[in-house]
Amino acid sequence: MARISVDDSFCKGCGLCVDACPEQIMALDRDKITVKGYHPAYCTDLDACTGCMSCAVMCPDVAITVER
Repeated sequence: MARISVDDSFCKGCGLCVDACPEQIMALDRDKITVKGYHPAYCTDLDACTGCMSCAVMCPDVAITVER
């Protein structure tokens, strides 16, 4: 099982990871706002993550880490 972590201090809520995820388990957290004023990304279902790293590859700010 893969583990995804998003560093909120780098995430600007662009949504590229949401679009890139083939399992559609990445989303922007509309209930949370970072210090910089963005809605950060998060994984909605860690059990469904395949560890493909599409989200991390698409992140322009290198805010996502995937551990397999």
